[in-house]
Amino acid sequence: MAVIKMLVLVALAAFLLSPAPASAVKWTPAFATFYGGGDASGTMGGACGYGNLYGAGYGTRTTALSTALFNNGASCGACFTIACDTRKSPWCKPGTSITVTATNFCPPNYALPSNDGGWCNPPRQHFDMSQPAWETIAVYRGGIVPVNYRRVPCQRSGGIRFTINGHSYFELVLVTNVAGSGGVAQMWIKGSGTDWIAMSQNWGANWQTGAYLNGQSLSFRIKSDDGRVVTANNVAPSGWWFGGTYTSGAQF
Repeated sequence: MAVIKMLVLVALAAFLLSPAPASAVKWTPAFATFYGGGDASGTMGGACGYGNLYGAGYGTRTTALSTALFNNGASCGACFTIACDTRKSPWCKPGTSITVTATNFCPPNYALPSNDGGWCNPPRQHFDMSQPAWETIAVYRGGIVPVNYRRVPCQRSGGIRFTINGHSYFELVLVTNVAGSGGVAQMWIKGSGTDWIAMSQNWGANWQTGAYLNGQSLSFRIKSDDGRVVTANNVAPSGWWFGGTYTSGAQF
C-alpha cells in the first residue's frame, strides 16, 4: 500500500509540474487598427530601429504596440498571434489569425478620448498593425476591431544578426532576427582582447557600450526576456566596420 501511495504522489507531482500545452496559453482581449498603406511602406523604420523591415526579415507581418505592451522597447522583436473577435464585430474575417512581430511604438494621443481616437492611450492594450497584416483578419472598412492575442515563440530563419553603428568608444549595436521569445532583456559584448562587457539598452533594439573595440573580433551574448542565454562567438572579424551587419550561427 505504501508503494502505491508513493507512485500516486510521484505521478501527481509530475502532472502538476509539467508545462501547460500550447493550446492552454491564455488569449487576452485588445483592439487593433492599421497603418502604413497597402504595401506597408509606411511601417519602415519605427521605434525599434529595424529600418527596412524587408531587409531585416520581418516583411509586412508587423505591428506597433501601445505603451502598455511596448514596455519601453523591451517588447521589440516579440511575436504575437492575433485573431479578430467575431463575437463583437461584423468586420472580422472568421477563422483567421496572423502572427506578427513588434517593430514599432504606437504613441498615446491624450488630446482624444481613449475610446474615440486615443486608441493607444494607457492603459489600453492595442495593436496598430501593418495594413496587409490587419487585412488578413479584418475588412478594411472596419477601421478598428476587437481582437484576442497571445504571445508566441518567434520562428526565424538563420542566425541572430548584429549591426554595429556609432563610432570609436561608442558601439551602438542593433540586434535583429531573434527567435524564441524575440525580446532581448540583456546583452554583452566581448572583444578578442577584453572580458565580457555588459551593454545597456539605448533605444528600441539598440544596445550600447562605451568601450574601445576597434581592431578586435567581436562576440556577443544575449539573454532573452524568458531567461534563456545564447552566445555568438567571433561574429564580427577584427576588420569590422561601423555600419556593417554580421550574421551569427547562434540562435534561440
